[in-house]
Amino acid sequence: MQPRRISTISEYHQVRGLPRPEHPSISVINLDQVDAAYSCEAVSLVLDFYSIALKRNPHSKLKYGQHPYDFDEGILFFIAPGQVFSIEPVPDRPADATRPSGWIVLVHPDFLWDTPLAKTIRQYAYFDYAVHEALFLSEKEEQTIVGLIQTIQQEYQARIDQFSDSIIIAQLEVVLTYAERFYQRQFVTRKISNHTILNRLETVLATYFAGDDLIEKGLPTVQYVADQLNVSPNYLSSLLKVLTGQSTQQHIHDKLIDKAKEKLSTTDLSVNEIAYALGFGHPQSFSKLFKSKTSQSPVAFRQSFK
Repeated sequence: MQPRRISTISEYHQVRGLPRPEHPSISVINLDQVDAAYSCEAVSLVLDFYSIALKRNPHSKLKYGQHPYDFDEGILFFIAPGQVFSIEPVPDRPADATRPSGWIVLVHPDFLWDTPLAKTIRQYAYFDYAVHEALFLSEKEEQTIVGLIQTIQQEYQARIDQFSDSIIIAQLEVVLTYAERFYQRQFVTRKISNHTILNRLETVLATYFAGDDLIEKGLPTVQYVADQLNVSPNYLSSLLKVLTGQSTQQHIHDKLIDKAKEKLSTTDLSVNEIAYALGFGHPQSFSKLFKSKTSQSPVAFRQSFK
């Protein structure tokens, strides 16, 4: 399906069967108002604005990308401008299934112009998470987010004055900060799935470092590791930061240093030969990384075993 680009919030309202937006650069949509027929159609969109969506749909499933989800509890997910977003109803969806409910907040980048949030919004890593890495909210958390969304809606529906934009942006920042907190909670509470990812990470890195890929391709990239684990790079690094205190890149480097220590302590290969075997085109880069991680040069580390 060829994605359809939606350039303005007004156009989004039009294709979703909604009334004309009350503000050209920000809109809060109650999904109860979305055209029921349209909400059941497969759709693939590219938005030129930010979307924050809280959705639930008891007694039915939808597919986001290739991943089916139950919406018995609210989920919150974030889409940045330029990302492809697809919704596909599940084929066996009951005819009497309740359509999705919840809220969508649309924010055009123009609304954030000349505010600190214009720069900081992309620092929230979850805007680059895949949709199947959405935030599952508890009932209390959902009430918190809905309250903030409704405050945003009430503010732009009221008489616009010199304070309106500042108040709305402040509420948006609170939504984003709460989402950051709730994701930290999710990383900790979803122990089984998260620790499964950790175990698979170790397997992926061990397999890569045991094979010939190091010499042929160099160090594995964060993107490669994330692809092997079927997660987005930002989600993986955020998860690892919470569970281990280290990013994906740091885990890759730790595995590299373990392999380097093994070669330095059990073989007669020169430091240069070890560097090339570990995928470094320049041995000095290997020595610099090794010293930064161990506080010893490769030569000093080897001599400590003599």
